[in-house]
Amino acid sequence: MPREKGRKVVASNRKARHDYAILDTYEAGMALTGTEVKSLRAGRASLVDAFAQERDGELYLHGMHIPEYTQGTWTNHEPRRTRKLLLKRLEIDRLIGKTREGGHTLVPLQVYFSDGWAKVEIALAKGKKSYDKRQDLAKRDAEREIARVSGRRGKGMDD
Repeated sequence: MPREKGRKVVASNRKARHDYAILDTYEAGMALTGTEVKSLRAGRASLVDAFAQERDGELYLHGMHIPEYTQGTWTNHEPRRTRKLLLKRLEIDRLIGKTREGGHTLVPLQVYFSDGWAKVEIALAKGKKSYDKRQDLAKRDAEREIARVSGRRGKGMDD
């Protein structure tokens, strides 16, 4: 069977971009069991409340929910188990150093298949304050209004 090409998104964490200021993103592999991969291929996963953390010089993904595979038997996996992230040693050391600086955390943004391999996009992020969130919402609303008005002008429907 030929390996699939391209990128197929399984789950995304849209709330992360609202709650955190994204400083840098990394692509990491995940150490998964067979039933986890089958459940992901069926498009079932949730990144709500998921985060990455360092333990013993390695990075682990906590709180990601991959439901049990429906056709699985006694070999099925634990839905919220801790999964090891696969990165190069240099990247792991850099991320661990940045998270120890203070105020920084590792948040998963997306889970996807890249050329048949399960990957997670993790972001080095800093938590936003409530006033930062309000400023972002106001800026987005203003940009939407500008785009709407310029679109109407382009169609000859001046106000």
